[in-house]
Amino acid sequence: MLVRILAALLISATSYGASAYAQTKLKVGASYVPHAEILEVAKPILKTKGIDLVIQPFQDYILPNTALASREIDANYFQHVPYLKSVLAEHAGDKSYDLVNAGAIHIEPIGIYSKRYKKLQDLPNGAKIILGDAVSEEGRILSIFEREGLIKLKPGVQKVSARISDVVENPKALNFQPIVERPLLPQVYNNNEGDAVVINANYALDAGLNPIKDPIAVESGVDNPYANIITVHAGDENKPEIKTLVEVLRSQPIKDFILKKYQGAVIPADQ
Repeated sequence: MLVRILAALLISATSYGASAYAQTKLKVGASYVPHAEILEVAKPILKTKGIDLVIQPFQDYILPNTALASREIDANYFQHVPYLKSVLAEHAGDKSYDLVNAGAIHIEPIGIYSKRYKKLQDLPNGAKIILGDAVSEEGRILSIFEREGLIKLKPGVQKVSARISDVVENPKALNFQPIVERPLLPQVYNNNEGDAVVINANYALDAGLNPIKDPIAVESGVDNPYANIITVHAGDENKPEIKTLVEVLRSQPIKDFILKKYQGAVIPADQ
């Protein structure tokens, strides 16, 4: 009888120990810089909250959503809402792309780089401006040129939906060319192609550029609709592990890391 009691107590203790230390595995796809770096800092914090974070790095902007749609990963962290909307429009009717925003984390102000000119206003007539080939980025880029007085957009057009075709005044006949995959933009800049190259901060950082000091003009972070988000399948935003992930990524220790590490090249979404 005593042996049975001891055995029962041992089984109970073992089961309790297993549940006490059980971890929920959460696989998140992310761009290498800064997203995966930020997740690495969040990983030990999540561990204390019962979440085993697995980080799947991606170099491009296509595969993270493809992997999420096929449920190879549980969430991704690399894109802003305008880009997500363009992907959903492209895959309209495909139920596997029931993707939603689970929370905004940070902003990466986009920059305009030039090896030939020191200021945006120095660009010559007919200057060739090389952009990434994402339509969803055109509005934020054109807004920089409009802010600096080089172009004017159609009255009433919203920043997030503006296109090159919405430019109604362009005194210098600037030639906007959205022709390059975004990961290749730093290479285009280093090869001194074009008069100016527009580079996303994450690719600039990954290429060893300083997204604050090196550009000749930088996007404002104030009221910026291009915050990078955690993306999940519809309904998964209510899962405890996803809510905890967003909570940790918005926590003060992560904000402090972002501000110290990136020195303004990456900004917490609520700053």
